[in-house]
Amino acid sequence: MRMVDLIRKKRTGGELSEAEIRSIISGIVSGEIPDYQTAAWAMAVCFTGMSDEETAALTMAMAHSGDVVDLSAIRGVKVDKHSTGGVGDKTTLILAPLVAACGVRVAKMSGRGLGHTGGTIDKLESIAGFRTELSREAFFAQVNEIGAAVIGQSGNIAPADKKLYALRDVTGTVDSIPLIASSVMSKKIAAGADAILLDVKYGSGAFMKTAEDAIRLAQAMVAIGTQVGRETVAAISDMDQPLGRFVGNALEVLEAIEVLRGEGPDDLRELCLALGAHMLVLGRRAADPESARARLAEALASGAALRKLGAMIAAQGGDPAVTERPELLPAAPNRIPVLSETDGYVHGIDAEAVGVAAMRLGAGRAAKDDAIDHAVGIELAAKRGDFVQRGGTLAYLHARADDASAGEARSRLLATYRLAAEPPASLPLLYAVVTQYGVRY
Repeated sequence: MRMVDLIRKKRTGGELSEAEIRSIISGIVSGEIPDYQTAAWAMAVCFTGMSDEETAALTMAMAHSGDVVDLSAIRGVKVDKHSTGGVGDKTTLILAPLVAACGVRVAKMSGRGLGHTGGTIDKLESIAGFRTELSREAFFAQVNEIGAAVIGQSGNIAPADKKLYALRDVTGTVDSIPLIASSVMSKKIAAGADAILLDVKYGSGAFMKTAEDAIRLAQAMVAIGTQVGRETVAAISDMDQPLGRFVGNALEVLEAIEVLRGEGPDDLRELCLALGAHMLVLGRRAADPESARARLAEALASGAALRKLGAMIAAQGGDPAVTERPELLPAAPNRIPVLSETDGYVHGIDAEAVGVAAMRLGAGRAAKDDAIDHAVGIELAAKRGDFVQRGGTLAYLHARADDASAGEARSRLLATYRLAAEPPASLPLLYAVVTQYGVRY
């Protein structure tokens, strides 16, 4: 069937067959289908949606458009974890060694940061000598021996998704639940894990601005996982302010080490315990989240999780001494306070704006080829619910110099804070959990 007929079929609400969807994806990758027809088809999907069966077929077609990793050489159940993106989200740095210390295999491929969201690979490269590129054989051997490895994503994972997303980004077709869900899940399925935990963010720093939209996306992704035989669970979590206290590469590694020491900010530690509990259940290492959480807490208290991080760093060429001496991490020469202009309780912090301010300091990329400064970033001294007096410190800039760029970042950061006379209502860090059986609040 011609592409124009498939566009018309989808535009009028018809359901595409698996063979038709495979034909579309094959044509996109080969270049046989021109960009204008691909964009027209994506717009038709935005208007009319897709069934669960269509979305699963699209996901698998994109997953198989490039390399599909076979993790069968790794013993045990392999559990992958994916966040839909946020600011200060360093959970992978904590969860990989933490759940590995409890016996779950974590063979994870991660990406780099772009725009206001940070990338796990950039953060790990803050550690001197840390290698994020390993051969498949070395990757598998490390996970078998240590239980965890985090490496850069292969350039040929789901190439159809890369082509389709680039067009969606410039044609106003990004915000389609089936297209977002298939984009995320195609990469997770191609990465080869047996089970998948999704951390679906909502709020000012997330793509999904409301919890309701985040649940809709989570349900679509869980349905895909179920359709293709991957046990999938999604946690809906708050990103209406940055996670933890630090935003920036080396600063987030420092905070991850603090949590693995049994310290660190309450929100970050609590979220990691909640997510990690689901990973242990998915990995068949605990019967339920409650008993899983107790195992994770013990791994933190005993130092087993921190030692596992040290072993992972050493195996990937880095200096494991950083886990005991975080001062070995890169540090910016200036720590510049951002002072409040009024009294009040912090009601909100625009997480996306914080991420952009950190990017302007050099902690992120405006374009994919930009260089990263691992040392710079932002430290939040006050978060939602805290009372701040006029002249009190809201945050600190970790910057190379106290110059015009730091002044711009200071102004941006000051504008991200919303203060009021009365304390704000408390909001749940974890809003809901979505499984194939429904939504649990």
